[in-house]
Amino acid sequence: MSCPICKKQADEKYRPFCSKRCADIDLGKWLSGSYAIPAADTDEEDSIPTPSEPQDHKLH
Repeated sequence: MSCPICKKQADEKYRPFCSKRCADIDLGKWLSGSYAIPAADTDEEDSIPTPSEPQDHKLH
C-alpha cells in the first residue's frame, strides 16, 4: 500500500501513511476543509415537504 500523500511505501506504524509528517499533512487538510465535498444549491421549497392539510395535534 502506498501513502496517499507522497506515494511512498506505507509504514505499519502510521498506516496508511509512510510517516507522521504525511499523517499530519492529511489531518491538516481535514481540519482546514480541503477535503470538503461542495454541496449543490437546492431550492428550499422543493426540499421541504409541506402537508396538504393542517394537522390538528390536540389530545383527546
